[in-house]
Amino acid sequence: MRLNCTVNGESRQADDVWAGESLLYVLRERLGLPGAKNACEQGECGSCTVYLDDMPVCACLVAAGQAEGHDVVTVEGLADGPVQRAFLAAGAVQCGFCTPGLVVAVHDLLARDSAPTDPEIREALAGNLCRCTGYEKILDAVRLACERVQP
Repeated sequence: MRLNCTVNGESRQADDVWAGESLLYVLRERLGLPGAKNACEQGECGSCTVYLDDMPVCACLVAAGQAEGHDVVTVEGLADGPVQRAFLAAGAVQCGFCTPGLVVAVHDLLARDSAPTDPEIREALAGNLCRCTGYEKILDAVRLACERVQP
């Protein structure tokens, strides 16, 4: 099948998409957007989180056909924003495998609440697993991003 959708604000097309193919596979392998990571393939780790029509989803659990005619935003589409800069400044990036999903999750959190409490931050990031940082630097990055997006 042919998949037509908008990715990061640009009309994109992928041909010969298998009906059971994941959106994650299409993004990475067919459209050349490797930001979302393929880690657990079960929607448990958050590494593949992208927006689908402004809702964060695990791209590994979304059948590619579900994106037909819809808007997808990947971590590449959020490039060079305050969240990414805060992650770098706080040293919250180590191996980088979890970072794309965390960036999307934090972006979503800050779009809903520009001044979340620590418990709200923890709740928003609960679906994202990191094996390197111990999470403290990630929390520091979220707090820093909050400061940077305050009106």
